[in-house]
Amino acid sequence: MQVHEAMSTVVVQLGPDHTLRQAAQLMSTHKVGSAVVADPDGAGVGIITERDILNALGTGLDPDVERTAEHITWEVVYASPTWTIEEAASAMVRGGFRHLVVLDEDDVLGVISVRDIIRVWVQTTIPA
Repeated sequence: MQVHEAMSTVVVQLGPDHTLRQAAQLMSTHKVGSAVVADPDGAGVGIITERDILNALGTGLDPDVERTAEHITWEVVYASPTWTIEEAASAMVRGGFRHLVVLDEDDVLGVISVRDIIRVWVQTTIPA
């Protein structure tokens, strides 16, 4: 199975000037564990995860003051929609993360998470 068949197309997209609270509220509303952060000034596409927000709050930072730009990962490993889910899982294990932004050229198509991969594996290995 390929990434495009397993990924979530519900993608929360933010800008680098959104606050951590805004990011958390949007992620909670859409029931996702990450948000894609696009920098209109050309830094590219980054990602902020629930863990990034938790780490910031755990160190006492103010979620109404802190901006996503200070807490996102810009060195993102992107998945191709044509990767297999095994390739995506391998990239996650190597990088130590739970979400991959799925890109086609420069277009964000979706996000694939560990949860998506487990869902697919369970559906294909456990009879209904």
